[in-house]
Parts: sequence; structure tokens; C-alpha cells
Amino acid sequence: MAAEFIKLYEENPQRTKIEHIVDVLKKGGVIIYPTDTIYGIGCDLFNRKAIDRVRRIKGIKPKKFNLSFICNDISQVAEYVRRIDNQAFKVMKKSLPGPFTFIFEASSKVPKILETNKKTVGVRIPANNIPRDIVEVLGNPLVTSSIKAEDEVIEYTTDPELIYDELKNEIDLFIDGGYGGNIPSTVIDLSQGGFEVIREGLGDIYEYI
Repeated sequence: MAAEFIKLYEENPQRTKIEHIVDVLKKGGVIIYPTDTIYGIGCDLFNRKAIDRVRRIKGIKPKKFNLSFICNDISQVAEYVRRIDNQAFKVMKKSLPGPFTFIFEASSKVPKILETNKKTVGVRIPANNIPRDIVEVLGNPLVTSSIKAEDEVIEYTTDPELIYDELKNEIDLFIDGGYGGNIPSTVIDLSQGGFEVIREGLGDIYEYI
């Protein structure tokens, strides 16, 4: 059965629709949604079967599945990472919400939740009200991944109707938030101390350091 299709406006996402989306997530649903960069695919952090579905849709082996979370604010990020030092906090405070993924050493709760031995986790607070509102109502982060591999720039990464047509039989709900971009977030590794840019994307972190 084809996925449900919902239209939302980033400026003022309709609360009743957000609550419906959260209900789908809590039942183990996989959704596609807009961010401030490219469209993402994700699920409830606390639903292991849904995480496995995301991995299978992406065609990624468990050990190679680099996990990122969408969070609502920095205080929520702090629940899932081992430590945010003063410099990192100041940079995040200035740059977020924004087109960045920060990689931290994961807190002890992350392996227990995800049943994985991954030592690091990526966190995002996108400058788009739709995913942040979803996370706020859900009460915990979304596990998130890009629609396609980062080195593929193809038309349907930007056109929501094309994305829907491609993946409607693999997911449960699709959120049309308008045309997306085709440049992913900039990824900054903070897990070893200091700031190491490991993927140049839409954001320029050096504006904030």
C-alpha cells in the first residue's frame, strides 16, 4: 500500500498533522520529511524494528550504518552525547538551528537503545520547523538519514513528488514541505577534540568558530 502523503508548510506546521505524524512514528512507522538541506528518511529513535527498516531501505549493512539524530535543541543533544565542551557549546549555540551535523562520542545510553557498539553519533538541529516540531511532540530524537548516498545529486532529491513516487511503497508516510535542496549538511567531527570538517556541505562552520 502506498504511503500516506501529507502537505505541511515550514513557516507554521499544522499541529494536528504533526500529532498524526508522531502517532505513525510511535507505531513503528518510517517517514520521509523535509529539512533545511535535502529530504531525510527516519523513524522513532526508540523503535528498533523501524531503524532496521530504514537501514534496509538505504541498503546499508548494520556495521556501516552511521547514525544521526534530529534533535529539537542543544539540551536534548546533551542527553545522547558524552560531553559538550565550552567551545563546542558556543559554536553550536551560534550555528544551530542550521545545516550542520556534529559528531560526538555517544553517551552510554545510545548503545543500549540501538543495540550497537557504535562509539559516536551525529546530531542535527535543522533550520526547518517541521522536523523540529515532530521531535518536540514525539519527546525524543528521530533517527535520520539522507534519501540517497551523499555523492549522488539527482533530480528527485529536490522534487517531493518524485521522491514520493520512488519510495511510496517502502515507507509509511511522506511529508511534502516543498522543494528541497541537493546539498547535504556539513559534517563536523568533535569526537576527538577540536573541529574537523569531514564533509563540506551547505553550512560554513568557520563563520562560527
